[in-house]
Amino acid sequence: MKKTVQYDDEELEILKAWEAGTLKPISGVAKHMKAHQAAAEATFKKDQRLNIRISSRDLRNLQARALEEGVPYQTLAASLLHKFVSGRLVEPS
Repeated sequence: MKKTVQYDDEELEILKAWEAGTLKPISGVAKHMKAHQAAAEATFKKDQRLNIRISSRDLRNLQARALEEGVPYQTLAASLLHKFVSGRLVEPS
């Protein structure tokens, strides 16, 4: 199944600028990259283990969805939990 990419207005603006060749590098990019990388590593550090029991059916469905997404099912489960606790998991309308 091929996913259709949906861009928001800001992403479309960036894409158009990229295609037009009007993007300009920022000064001190290495410093910015290092700061963002450190923040990302701290955010996604996996330092705790969670063991849960779920139904066989739910596990099979999770594994099938992970296969569609091209990620391990444990990674998908962790991502879903992260999105839920951070308030970014949105139910489809």
